[in-house]
Amino acid sequence: MQPWAIKGELILNCNCTVFCPCVVSLGKHPPTEGHCQTWGGVRIDSGHYGDIDFSGLNIGLLIEIPGMMSRGNWKVALFVDERADDATFDALVKVFSGAAKGTTGLFQVLVGEFLGAERQPVTYETEGNTRHITVGRKIQGIVHPVGGADPDKDLVITNTQYWMGPDITVATATKGKVRAYGRVWDFDGRSAEICQIDWHGPK
Repeated sequence: MQPWAIKGELILNCNCTVFCPCVVSLGKHPPTEGHCQTWGGVRIDSGHYGDIDFSGLNIGLLIEIPGMMSRGNWKVALFVDERADDATFDALVKVFSGAAKGTTGLFQVLVGEFLGAERQPVTYETEGNTRHITVGRKIQGIVHPVGGADPDKDLVITNTQYWMGPDITVATATKGKVRAYGRVWDFDGRSAEICQIDWHGPK
């Protein structure tokens, strides 16, 4: 096993009509619609797998969960930044499939079907507090934090045991469109979350 690490930011937009209950229930409460359909984007500010550098690359995700998050049987697809060479592509697949253990190792337990991994042009841009994500023609997303009492501060759920990270910014999507692997989703106005990530693999 190679040591690995990823620092950056992750966003998710799902079909929940209000903020995702999985964050605070740790998967013990069902999604608001009874099942979860979600897409995600990851901006890798710095990272590596052994001697392979991930810094500056972006990732797209598609996740489908039939019920409670903790009960597994997830279906997952991975979209890797087209700028990744073959060795980097393979390493990122190992990390995001859970094969590399560490923070994402739970995917090995929870994912019942890995739909596939493919290269796509993935962009992850921040304008003010709004995140713009595109994954080729597969995913188009615009996500921003919901308003709080202090307009200069994000509404953040802190000190959680959520697998992504302890502090989750409550957000919503003004655009959340997916057309991939036979899925056609539109989650405009639905739940979203923003998380600073600091993931790592076995030491």
